[in-house]
Amino acid sequence: MPGNTQFAGLHKPFTNLTRMQRCNAAWNAAPPELINRGTGMADFKKILIANRGEIAIRIMRAANEMGKKTVAVFAEEDKLGLHRFKADEAYRIGEGMGPVQAYLSIEEIIRVAKLSGADAIHPGYGLLSENPAFVDACDAAGITFIGPRAETMRALGDKASARRVAIEAGVPVIPATEVLGDDIKDIRKQAKEIGYPLMLKASWGGGGRGMRPIENESELEDKVREGRREAEAAFGNGEGYLEKMILRARHVEVQILGDKHGNMYHLFERDCSVQRRNQKVVERAPAPYLSETQREEICQLGYKICKHVNYECAGTVEFLMDMDSGKFYFIEVNPRVQVEHTVTEEVTGIDIVQAQIKIAEGKSLMEATGKASQYDITLHGHALQTRITTEDPLNNFIPDYGRITAYRSATGMGIRLDGGTAYAGGVITRYYDSLLTKVTAWAPTPEQAIARMDRALREFRIRGVSTNIAFVENLLKHPTFLNNTYTTKFIDTTPELFKFAKRRDRGTRVLSYIADITVNGHPEVEGRARPAADLKLPRAPRPANPEIKDGPKQILERKGAQAVADWMAAQKQLLITDTTMRDSHQSLLATRMRSIDMIGIAPNYAHDLPGLFSVECWGGATFDVAYRFLDECPWQRLRDIRAAMPNLLTQMLLRGSNGVGYTNYPDNVVAAFVKQAAESGVDIFRVFDPLNWAENMRVSMDAVLESGKVLEAAICYTGDILDPARSKYDLKYYLSMAKELKAAGTHILCLKDMGGLMKPATASVLFKALKEEVGLPLHFHTHDTAGIAGATILAASEAGVDAVDCAMDSLSGNTSQATLGTIVEALRHTPRDTGLDIGAIRQISNYWESVRNHYAAFESGMQSPTSEVYLHEMPGGQFTNLKAQARSMGMEDRWHDIARTYADVNQMFGDVIKVTPIAKTVGDLALMMVSQGLTCEDVLDPKTEVSFPDSVVTLMKGYVGQAPGGFPPAIVKKVLKGEEPITVRPGTLLPPEDIDARLAELTERFGKKIDNEDLMGSLMYPKVFADYMERHAQFGPVRTLPTRTFFYGMETGEEITAEIDPGKTLEIRLVAVSETQEDGEARVFFELNGQPRTVRVPDRRIKSTVAARPKAELGNANHIGAPMPGAVATVAVKAGQKIKAGDLLLTIEAMKMETGLHAERDATVKAVHVQPGSQIDAKDLLVELE
Repeated sequence: MPGNTQFAGLHKPFTNLTRMQRCNAAWNAAPPELINRGTGMADFKKILIANRGEIAIRIMRAANEMGKKTVAVFAEEDKLGLHRFKADEAYRIGEGMGPVQAYLSIEEIIRVAKLSGADAIHPGYGLLSENPAFVDACDAAGITFIGPRAETMRALGDKASARRVAIEAGVPVIPATEVLGDDIKDIRKQAKEIGYPLMLKASWGGGGRGMRPIENESELEDKVREGRREAEAAFGNGEGYLEKMILRARHVEVQILGDKHGNMYHLFERDCSVQRRNQKVVERAPAPYLSETQREEICQLGYKICKHVNYECAGTVEFLMDMDSGKFYFIEVNPRVQVEHTVTEEVTGIDIVQAQIKIAEGKSLMEATGKASQYDITLHGHALQTRITTEDPLNNFIPDYGRITAYRSATGMGIRLDGGTAYAGGVITRYYDSLLTKVTAWAPTPEQAIARMDRALREFRIRGVSTNIAFVENLLKHPTFLNNTYTTKFIDTTPELFKFAKRRDRGTRVLSYIADITVNGHPEVEGRARPAADLKLPRAPRPANPEIKDGPKQILERKGAQAVADWMAAQKQLLITDTTMRDSHQSLLATRMRSIDMIGIAPNYAHDLPGLFSVECWGGATFDVAYRFLDECPWQRLRDIRAAMPNLLTQMLLRGSNGVGYTNYPDNVVAAFVKQAAESGVDIFRVFDPLNWAENMRVSMDAVLESGKVLEAAICYTGDILDPARSKYDLKYYLSMAKELKAAGTHILCLKDMGGLMKPATASVLFKALKEEVGLPLHFHTHDTAGIAGATILAASEAGVDAVDCAMDSLSGNTSQATLGTIVEALRHTPRDTGLDIGAIRQISNYWESVRNHYAAFESGMQSPTSEVYLHEMPGGQFTNLKAQARSMGMEDRWHDIARTYADVNQMFGDVIKVTPIAKTVGDLALMMVSQGLTCEDVLDPKTEVSFPDSVVTLMKGYVGQAPGGFPPAIVKKVLKGEEPITVRPGTLLPPEDIDARLAELTERFGKKIDNEDLMGSLMYPKVFADYMERHAQFGPVRTLPTRTFFYGMETGEEITAEIDPGKTLEIRLVAVSETQEDGEARVFFELNGQPRTVRVPDRRIKSTVAARPKAELGNANHIGAPMPGAVATVAVKAGQKIKAGDLLLTIEAMKMETGLHAERDATVKAVHVQPGSQIDAKDLLVELE
């Protein structure tokens, strides 16, 4: 400005001000005509952004703040991209072109710029941003290109020529080749001269596209070809070169701004060392590990190379820092704005994008930045940026695509978001970069910035597509990152970064379940009675007593198991066990009661019925049914009930050597199961053997004693001790077994009458004799199938029984237990008064009544007690299950024939004890005989060929155990066809299970930490447990749903609440269900916690009209499946071709990244199912081998 009279006197009033203040004052005082004086350029009025996604939106925001109009372009595949809706105008480009090629079409961009009247074009980053031909086209069209000059771009944008410029400017470079030609022999020679390991780099563009590490000569040819194709797809130019790879390197870059007047600033450096596949993952400013001397050195090197070519606009000079020597080596210049420019903006306060625009308008750096000189640019605090992408870190970062079903971002002090198509309902396509949003955190110190970023990432909720959030959270906590010792190989060499729990995403998974049941129905209730439409959800009453008094549980805790038995024997009142949570619903409702309905009322038991002896709530059939049909974990049920009833004894049913299964298990499995059940909350183990074979009970009995819990060994009752015609099971038999169990160490003796066969007169004799001759506390279990259980219990009470099983009134009677309230009333004001609160019993019973109404589909249909039980002698649970089996086979109208045949089979088997699993075995054969019109005589006839059910064969072989007196030889011979049965305890024939190995297998299979409860579940029911785990992974904690919703889905407009964790509640409303679309899916529209969600559900009631590619079979080594969705770039093999391990089969391009698939073994190609250009989904079958 010397000699310019228009500025005369401007400095005099500001002599006492700082340089910055003088600069601002001078600028504000300058006359308007001086603006852009040197170029004669006018301010832009309309800017076209030749890009998409996040960077396009970033540029639009900057332009909008400057009062400028913006124009967006979009490809057909990108028509829902958010950037087009953020612009003032938006135009489609690239008709007939590919999704990326459209954005690479210079002609199309110039066409739209002219059409819209744009006077400038901002290229963003990637795509055409580094193509000098695009700059030339803009110049030719009279449109300003916001970026460096074409000649500068040619000198620096091409990495190879940029190396030459760096050498001329005296900036250190890494040894490298010139641009590679097509002669592979020449390429091999050049590579050998530089020396391995090498890095292939694309000459045009960045972001890791086209880059490949090459460890040795054998990889050279394939890697060069892959990299070239990827660079061509990403940048429209496949040129590249080879560079020596520094093994312990940091990636540091310097931000440069230069104007058209020869001025240049650096905005200090950024650390970009945290990379994966040469793509930056975390960027920081300033680099926290540099000394001030190193910072000055690298910034001057960046400044020096750009000054050498009089650089204009924004650019980034990238360096590798050798950690061992501390030296910096020039890599390249990116002649554009960088993805990570945000961190520099945060620590310098300079808007780089606005500075680009102002520089392109001809303004000086002072005007563009508000900084009078380099010395006025200072660092303030620390910033870091992470990129949230739709990539799955646990699946090799394969990009995901689809619809974002939910999106909740972070906010708060020091958090900046720069997002693209990131909103609920947004569609992520397979064609473009996987970036969702960039998160930038600023704080005064690096440690605070990292903590702030971690907090922000944890606030995000993104559903519908996979993301890398959990991986980045893990990275930010790693000691190597925190102590700044990481290199560019940090991610690749730190496997623990990938050890993190997946997002549980429970809300989305629960919605998927509800949507599926709403559309397709639940198979368990199909064709059965439905609950009333206006039925209200069960709601537990408020407990009458605010405090929880001590109960029998405290005796066990303080004094041990024997003290419980002693206390029990000393009580005058009749003690009662409530079976409503186990055997009652097993008998009445096919075991289908869900945990949520039990846990809801459990606190009432603790508060209002502390005088109960115990609550039977676990074991028996409830264990596998929970997994198999109710999609819930039985162990979780046990823990929840245990926690809700801290003063009551929990009780389970254990089938001796069968555990809670239907077969024999190795002894160490049974012992381990008992140990875990005791730890998880079982207090009383009722142990029985289906054949009353005490030898088969010993392992489980010993395990209970070892655990310190209460052992209640059971004798299964059958027959009639008063009937002289059935002398097999007489009084002597029961007394003998009772003494055997006492000798084995049982604390309590149980008489288990599963069929409800014991009559009052029998009870009077049996319990009196047991009390006198055995002396153990006695516990009586019976069923009310014949309607006489109450009388039998009262007779037993008179005879001295100590405790009896009853069920709450509304779930009692018929095949269940006697009515608890009735027994309490019957003994009121007698010496054996139970002392239980009848008011509390009725309140709890009212709750169970409302619960039972929701299980209408599982009612047995038995309307009244029946004396027929004395004919067939079925246990209550088997009665219900056998009726259900008969109904499913269309034989419900032949029930009485089945009952008579059941009795005949019992006698054919030698009058067995009919408890699980023996009762089921008898039922299996009875059903088969009735369906085939066979009698017992037919079955035993040697001339009749009979295919016996597996359960019958297992029983006759002795694999269940030894029956009293053995099985009749005629049936054994017919079933086993001459084979000899075993006579020893089945468990002795089974080798010990390698439990640690099984745990390792489960952990590997399910990819998560499997605890000991899960292990025990798998040991009991391997397939059932595995199926449950898969459904749980798909649908989440459906146990938290109301029972009506679980079985029947939701009605339009219905609202429910589900508490997935204490204090974490889902509010779910079903908005609408669409008609099934041509793709075979229905759309189900929800509101989850007030936010809209859409779930797509395959409608299994119809066949989809959409043809799908065959899928690769899991575990089939001859099937090569697609590891990710995308497009087939090349196919290197054909049918009939012989291949060797390591041969390239084909390459897949997805989101501009190319991945090669190689043969894992020598084989012959049987078929190729795709061709170049084919669009594929994950797991699609690509190549078949033979």
